[in-house]
Amino acid sequence: MVQTSFVRRIAPHTTAAVTTQAKQDAQHIIDAAHGALVGLSHWIHANPEIAFEETLASGWVGDWLAGAGFDVERGLGGLPTAVSGTFGRGGLHVALIAEYDALPVVGHACGHNVICAASIGAALGLAAVADDLDLRVTVIGTPAEEGGGGKIRLLETGAFEGVHAALMVHPAPRDTLEPVILAAQTLDIAYTGREAHAAGAPELGINAADAFVIAQVGIGLLRQHLSPATRVHGIVTHGGDAPNVVPAHTEGRFMVRAATADALDGLRERVLRCFEAGGLATGAELTVTPRVRYAHMAHHRALADRYLANAEALGRWFVPFSESGLGPVSTDMGDVSLAVPSIHPMIGIDSLPAVNHQPGFTDAAASEAADRAIRDGAVAMAWTAIDLASDPELREAVTAEAEEMARARSG
Repeated sequence: MVQTSFVRRIAPHTTAAVTTQAKQDAQHIIDAAHGALVGLSHWIHANPEIAFEETLASGWVGDWLAGAGFDVERGLGGLPTAVSGTFGRGGLHVALIAEYDALPVVGHACGHNVICAASIGAALGLAAVADDLDLRVTVIGTPAEEGGGGKIRLLETGAFEGVHAALMVHPAPRDTLEPVILAAQTLDIAYTGREAHAAGAPELGINAADAFVIAQVGIGLLRQHLSPATRVHGIVTHGGDAPNVVPAHTEGRFMVRAATADALDGLRERVLRCFEAGGLATGAELTVTPRVRYAHMAHHRALADRYLANAEALGRWFVPFSESGLGPVSTDMGDVSLAVPSIHPMIGIDSLPAVNHQPGFTDAAASEAADRAIRDGAVAMAWTAIDLASDPELREAVTAEAEEMARARSG
């Protein structure tokens, strides 16, 4: 899996032609690596690993980067399946975000294999021109996007310190520049009641399953009064053990999503009241365990506009998010975007009628369209980073913004 021949030194550019020449050089490197990048994507796709268990994928990423001359750190931030690789010592530090975790049952139905390969491809292209552009490029391999908040833990342990811009692309049915990404939190819910014979002495029981029924009815009625930008959904993971025993213990996992952190706080309290109602009505004891919380995404407009122009130059066709075939989603990249100027455009892989998290999308994530998305996403991200590095006004503005965000976090 290790590829060593794609990063090479490029002759210094003349000042007047630096951007054009750098883009050509980066694209040449990415195109040369495309077959191997597709191979990496398909390997990850064929070996799905769920959150925090991405041993194979993170190992392959580390081997790839080490073989290409990057300085590699494994076990980044104390997470065994997080990895980073850095090339160059320039004053502008750009991070390419690689995801590689899969979903239970449906595997790579969110196409993280494509994200990973595209980010590595962009990094290979940028490494070839890093010296000429006073650039430092880092691939940050982030585990557990699907509910585990790997990026949040990496933020907390300093993995993004000194980064001026963070870029990634995410597969979707169609290309769209600024997807709606909501703040979100998962809540583990448990009710404890009392067993009884369901036919012989039901009056002696406290039905923990009924508590969930009441809570879900309340949530269903609550939806009438929620804004279109909110989402509430979940599953019951344990509903009882036998049909002739009143269930004494039930468990579930529910998610709440809203446009901002403040809106999420308000929504969560209203949903929790529904769960409290289930306990009050049945007499079951309610236990709520909040899990990791995701922030909303703040797309960096100037960087997004550069990405749009570069992707369109490659022949990509963008649609408004409302026409993309996908509704609002959530990701821990939102937390990164509140700490570092970031972009998270969706790149189409022609999956319709299937959308993310459906089995048909799993198939699409290893299709020819997905393989094209690896190349186009890598080139568009590399070109966007080159624009950032070579445009003095943009570089100064983004660098200043990143430094101000860093001061706000530390202060």
